[in-house]
Amino acid sequence: MSSKATYAILGGTSGIGFAVALKIIERGDRVLVGGRSPERLAGALQRLGPHARGRTLDVTARASLEAFFADAPQLSGLFTPAASYHTGPFREGAAETSEALFTGKFWSQYWAVFAALPYLDDKASVVLMSGAASARPIGAPAYAACNSALEGLARGLAVELSPIRVNCLSPGTTDTELWRNRPAEQREAAYDYWNGVCLTGRPAAVEDQAAAALFLLDNANMTGSTLFCDGGYTLR
Repeated sequence: MSSKATYAILGGTSGIGFAVALKIIERGDRVLVGGRSPERLAGALQRLGPHARGRTLDVTARASLEAFFADAPQLSGLFTPAASYHTGPFREGAAETSEALFTGKFWSQYWAVFAALPYLDDKASVVLMSGAASARPIGAPAYAACNSALEGLARGLAVELSPIRVNCLSPGTTDTELWRNRPAEQREAAYDYWNGVCLTGRPAAVEDQAAAALFLLDNANMTGSTLFCDGGYTLR
């Protein structure tokens, strides 16, 4: 019987989620990854190697979340960076940037933890993902509220699910594939803005966020906390 620990990562085919999966594999543990695209999932699993397995997943559908975990082994941890949403100003009154945003980012993580709960061991760790706009909004108030709600959810779950630990990672702008696939002019304008409003003068690297997430997964004395890996953005 294998003594390797298994961690589930929803959104583990790219960006921060994939970087965390890779770190877990490199240290000798196993991962169960989920992603929307069958092609990207297959590519991620090939890169991660034989200690990774996964399924396609729609994080906004409870049935899909339940199916994802249906035959999972006992899990030592869960990380939920997967999200699909749009942001926009309050004055537009657009449902897709308010109510749908909560569906794609808040409720998806809420129900992911619920679906995973029967498979989490009693010393497991859960890491949700919010964003630094929770503490320092710049427009898009529904987005700020959603991130704040996730941080509150982490605190509430930490109390109710103890001794399972629950924390939240709150990143700032990060140089992920998502940004690299956008037009250079748009990306550079966003990075220039970020460089001026944070303290480190640069976007985070994916590896920065992955190290922060892994710290929350591993540190046995961390629960109910939000870790701002934002380059000091919330201090300006």
